[in-house]
Amino acid sequence: MSDNQADSGLSLPAALAAVMDSCKPGSVVSCGTTAARITELWAREFSDTRITDLDPKDPNARLPLESVHDLALVSDTLEHLSFDEGALFLGQLRNYGTHQIAVLVGESPDWAFKDFIGLGFRRHTDPELETGAIALYTYNLDNYNHKRQWNNSKHWANPEMWGKAWW
Repeated sequence: MSDNQADSGLSLPAALAAVMDSCKPGSVVSCGTTAARITELWAREFSDTRITDLDPKDPNARLPLESVHDLALVSDTLEHLSFDEGALFLGQLRNYGTHQIAVLVGESPDWAFKDFIGLGFRRHTDPELETGAIALYTYNLDNYNHKRQWNNSKHWANPEMWGKAWW
């Protein structure tokens, strides 16, 4: 999902559907009620989609995954896990399981904006529910760490050592 696709007027299903449309996944990891509903709708239209469902009460039980998936949709999960369990879950999805992740998270004392930013996520929307605010965070392996202009041999302190020594 690109920054210009963020829209604070999106409903929860529409926000996740927009992520699905932009990614066009052939394989999806689904965790949580809303995520499962959106994944099911996607699979009806694209029957060759490989789906892995995780239990939102214990999502780490099936991780790491046996294969890398194109997308993970997570909803109704982090609010019920300790921060450590949730960070482990997102970290395993990010590092071993998926190319892209979309997380819907409600207000939780354990999860703040800085926690998601620290894990490489971007905040996109704040769809509103009757029960309170929910934020959409996304992670995309292909663009989470933009190439920095200064990180090359031309701007290195010792350009003759570029690529020769690693510490």
